[in-house]
Amino acid sequence: MAALDASEIGGVAEAPSRRRGMGPVFWLAVGWIAFIILIAILANLLPLADPSKMTLLARRAGPSAAHLLGTDSLGRDVLSRLVFGARSSLAVGLLAPLLGTLAGGALGLLAGYFGGRIELIIIGLTDVLLAFPPLVLALAVVAYLGPSIVNLILVLGILTVPAVTRVARAATLAVRERDFVTAARALGASHRRILLREILPIVMLPLSAFFLVLVAVIIVAEGILSFLGLGVPPPAPTWGSMIAEGRDNLDVAPHIAFFPSIAMFLTVLAFNLVGDTLRAVTDPKRGTS
Repeated sequence: MAALDASEIGGVAEAPSRRRGMGPVFWLAVGWIAFIILIAILANLLPLADPSKMTLLARRAGPSAAHLLGTDSLGRDVLSRLVFGARSSLAVGLLAPLLGTLAGGALGLLAGYFGGRIELIIIGLTDVLLAFPPLVLALAVVAYLGPSIVNLILVLGILTVPAVTRVARAATLAVRERDFVTAARALGASHRRILLREILPIVMLPLSAFFLVLVAVIIVAEGILSFLGLGVPPPAPTWGSMIAEGRDNLDVAPHIAFFPSIAMFLTVLAFNLVGDTLRAVTDPKRGTS
């Protein structure tokens, strides 16, 4: 009976605890992410003003019927720039981690599965990249290459590779000696088949959760670079550049920086909540016997 109770605690009772993690806050975060992505995709179809149109007579105007979130220091509609800025911020925030996840995931799979010299080389290379302060390295590279959305995606994507490699390697190490992998080897399956058919589907679960956490980190990093003038070049708006434009008007028109700050805060918080919850649920070390 004691053994049965322990198994129930470790197995059957674990499922409700995981479900409790996906409570109302989790679904609110999912809803916010879906909403932000949807309005970014449909920005051109929404009844919004031209985000680059300047109305100098309406500079720094507060929220009103004509401009629901007010105007900035050049008379541009803040709501329109907020929606179109979501496109740039989300493009960098999604594509850079995707690039890093594809490259780092492949390296982590190889390092965790083969071990030995291959693992030593891959982990050594990631340690070299981790030795550089990421933000300083991003500032230097973007300043050298020039600010553009492509350069931002490439630089920030490369900076995510070491972290993704370590997550993929850890997940691979957790499953490479499992019974189904051993059985596949005994049946003569090739390394490629074992990696793609047996290990990758399991490793993808924690990688997908970690990807969402990385999206939040990259959105903040893009905002910092844009705030420093090294993000997406104007006139294309981003949340970081909007905050930078509003910092000089905080005393007379705080709404210019307040609304993009709130949008970035809620989006980063939502991705973090969803990513952390899914990472706890998809941990390959949990529920193993």
